[in-house]
Amino acid sequence: MKKIALYPGTFDPITNGHFDIIVRALGLFDEVIVAVANSSDKKPLFTLEQRIKFAKDACSKFDRVKVIGFNNLTVDFAVSVNASILIRGLRAVSDFEYELQLGYLNNSLNDEIETVYLMPKLQHAFISSSIVRNLLKFNGKTSHLLPREVESTIKETNICTLH
Repeated sequence: MKKIALYPGTFDPITNGHFDIIVRALGLFDEVIVAVANSSDKKPLFTLEQRIKFAKDACSKFDRVKVIGFNNLTVDFAVSVNASILIRGLRAVSDFEYELQLGYLNNSLNDEIETVYLMPKLQHAFISSSIVRNLLKFNGKTSHLLPREVESTIKETNICTLH
């Protein structure tokens, strides 16, 4: 049976840390679905369509990665795409408590879906989308934080000036 993993997140924007988790997940699972959450309550800088495009651009070389937007409970979305595993990234101890609670919540909603926690490489452990958004607002250097394809796409949108 094919092991399909769902990697949900806001991805505002997708970073090298996210990309590293996707690559690691591909080593463990047959297919990885990057599930871009609408997350309107988080007031993302980029639209859902832009965030989906960023993720598709970053993952275009992988035929076992699909990128899909969603706007419902993660476990319900996982069931709808036949995913039995949720991927969550852990960068630091500060992420652990929140991610553990979320994993328990998801398991209480559907105990047939497992959560697997992956850590990015140390060089990407400090990267977060919020750090990237702050740098973008102030025209800071982001080339070491974003996949090349994503940085190019952001540059084309003229939302921010990148270095």
